[in-house]
Amino acid sequence: MKDLLLITPPFTQLNTPYPATAYIKGFLNTKNISSYQIDLGIDVILELFSKGGLQKVFSKEIDLQNASENTQRIYALREEYVKTIDQVIPFLQGKSPTLARQICSMNFLPEASRFNQLDDMEFAFGNMGLQDKAKHLVTLYLEDISDYIVENIDVDFGFSRYAERLGKSANSFDELYSKLSDEETFIDDFTLTILQEKIESVQPKLVCFSIPFPGNLYSAFRCAQFIKKNFPSIKIAMGGGFPNTELREIKDQRVFEFFDFITLDDGELPLELLCENILHPEPNGESQYKRTFLLENQEVVYKNNSKRHDFKQADIGTPDYTDLRLDQYISVIEIANPMHSLWSDGRWNKLTMAHGCYWGKCTFCDISLDYIKIYEPISAKILVDRMEELIKTTGETGFHFVDEAAPPALMREVALEILRRNLVVTWWTNIRFEKSFTRDLCYLLKLSGCVAVSGGLEVASDRLLKLIDKGISVEQVAKVTRNFTEAGVMIHAYLMYGYPTQTIQETIDSMEMIRQLFEMGILQSGFWHQFAMTAHSPVGLNPEEFGVTPIKQEILFANNDIDFTDKTGINHDKFSSGLKKSLFNYMHGINFELPLQEWFDFKIPRTTIHPDYIHDSLLEDEDFKFKGNSKVVFLTKNVIAENRIKNKKKYSGTYTLLTFHLKTNIVKVEMEQDKAEWLMDILEEHSIDNQKKPTIQQLKNQFEENFDDFELFWFSKPMQQLKENGVILSL
Repeated sequence: MKDLLLITPPFTQLNTPYPATAYIKGFLNTKNISSYQIDLGIDVILELFSKGGLQKVFSKEIDLQNASENTQRIYALREEYVKTIDQVIPFLQGKSPTLARQICSMNFLPEASRFNQLDDMEFAFGNMGLQDKAKHLVTLYLEDISDYIVENIDVDFGFSRYAERLGKSANSFDELYSKLSDEETFIDDFTLTILQEKIESVQPKLVCFSIPFPGNLYSAFRCAQFIKKNFPSIKIAMGGGFPNTELREIKDQRVFEFFDFITLDDGELPLELLCENILHPEPNGESQYKRTFLLENQEVVYKNNSKRHDFKQADIGTPDYTDLRLDQYISVIEIANPMHSLWSDGRWNKLTMAHGCYWGKCTFCDISLDYIKIYEPISAKILVDRMEELIKTTGETGFHFVDEAAPPALMREVALEILRRNLVVTWWTNIRFEKSFTRDLCYLLKLSGCVAVSGGLEVASDRLLKLIDKGISVEQVAKVTRNFTEAGVMIHAYLMYGYPTQTIQETIDSMEMIRQLFEMGILQSGFWHQFAMTAHSPVGLNPEEFGVTPIKQEILFANNDIDFTDKTGINHDKFSSGLKKSLFNYMHGINFELPLQEWFDFKIPRTTIHPDYIHDSLLEDEDFKFKGNSKVVFLTKNVIAENRIKNKKKYSGTYTLLTFHLKTNIVKVEMEQDKAEWLMDILEEHSIDNQKKPTIQQLKNQFEENFDDFELFWFSKPMQQLKENGVILSL
């Protein structure tokens, strides 16, 4: 028996749990409030994609004569699907890796229409290992089954969303309410059976649904409806990303037939107060609430009467993944792109370096809401403490920092703390393409285990980047992506088209910039998103300043995405196919030579971007600029010094040979003996274990107590060798 049951409703991810309930459970632990958490999404998927589940799928009566050719084929091969499903799911869970050879034989899995794309992607398999290729083939197999379910049984099904259309921009509750009045769906049957079992086992007093996306909304309501009918004494609350962004203006009383409470923004304090009200009610006192909607006298009211402050990020505890079936998640590979696979392949512990966004200016972003607006970083020491704790409790050493934009200075300190503790971890995060990401910082991040970063390039046009208030330029993005790539860190760029006032010429020029970034090999992955105007962004709050006119709707339920007309009158939808098709090719390193016109079936203007624009942006070398306030890090102690004598016509005398044994190579440099001794002392004094890092100016002052011209020494060939090989980093 537990006080709270925390639920992530279907569906989010197949490979790793969405972290919200783990964050909340970690916080509740600090308050000695007992809780149990479940990810209904993975539970339903594993029931559905099993021998028994597929037998139920294929036992559903369908109109086979009028069905699509694909449905007819899958139905004809139904016994093969039932036969193989209980072998391939454990394979995707990492439990039977030897099956990969049989899967890759191309005579094991039944194949339907999803396998038709293999002809287009076979070239990519040369860069994929056997396990990855097998995962990709099994992913296509699962997608074939999904197509069958969508076409014949449940049109709303999707691996990472369910009935998403009902939650997207649903200004009215009518359609969702009507759907909830209908009979339970095929997927509902699986969901509610598991839910009933969990409630009977846990016996909670409060059930909390975390709803991150529109694709979780319907299932959350269906589950709440089931609880209200069958367990009427249990109170039900909703929180998470969807209500935080969409339900801030809710007025429809019918919502509270399903939920007793809807909380907004950071959930820790609102939930603690709900627990106090439900578990330990004051006999005569007024209940205290924080950012909570509820129903009073048949009216929706918003209560924020508690004077208690939200918790600092350092005080909310370490996420707790206890109860979640971590070994049951399945890794899939949808496309043969190593960066894309990070989202769907492998399990990641989720952490946050900083609450909110340190930039907080982008005009398309919800910067008026607390989850962006309130910026609060956590200390590197606490973060790495949490990493070590999660490694012990989950057995996993992979981390995804789910920041809006991880701060470069904090990333540096986290990397140094990881190296100081000799931790072996793998991590990735989201960034802004700041000029702070120098070659040396990127190399340091790589050494600490960073394998990838994603960041918003948005529209690759300097005019529009200024309008967005992105604080970057295309040239700066090119340098940062070059620095990460040379360090061995993959980069994914979020790309945008259709921003207010964007012209057709700017769309084509942006496309050309992206082509050049991929052709130069300094961008490995990307995705084009069409601009969406949200209610809480500067564009949504002040549309007239951006040349757009919102199409007003009465808001009774959800309000986030706003329909609008752009004064340019351009139909940006028509560019979607060409942009995405070209990007698919560029990500696989092909067809850079094709004119941009080839990707479109309508006339487009020629690009105005010089074909060497990105190349020329990278010509300036930052390494030869003296920056006295840069901190210096010395990354190795593995050095051997040998004093030698040189006898040559032009020069004779003593010198020192310094040999640095690095992980993958040996670096040897020759130096005057007294300067070599000075450098050895500095290496010892300022090793990675020393948290205090000297600036270049401080080193200059020390050096010039004994020698002349520090700049000459600092930029000498031996020192450049050490810097190029990562022995000395300037941060």
